[in-house]
Amino acid sequence: MWQIIPLALAQSLLLSLGQVLLKLALNKMDKFEWAWFFFEKLLTNWWLLACGICYGLATILWLYILKKFPFSMAYPMISLSYVFGMFAAIIFFHEQISITRWMGVLLIMGGCFLIAK
Repeated sequence: MWQIIPLALAQSLLLSLGQVLLKLALNKMDKFEWAWFFFEKLLTNWWLLACGICYGLATILWLYILKKFPFSMAYPMISLSYVFGMFAAIIFFHEQISITRWMGVLLIMGGCFLIAK
């Protein structure tokens, strides 16, 4: 069942990259409003298009993972995207991450290891 690890890593990377691109798309926008012009501008944002491509590829990979592996093993593997999200917060958004959050990331990684066993 170790074959799920590289697939889950790739799928989680795509999900995390999609979230980063979504944040970048929103950072390029004016303040959020529930108005047509806001969404019209958002839909012409290239960062959002790239986000959608990442989500689409992640979804296709997720379909394969769900078909090939037990759900009880596959679903918890999505939590790897939280780990990548922490690194993305540091690299792309220059956020400071507390030690308690890193401890949470280590627990998530340990849980994924145990599930894949």
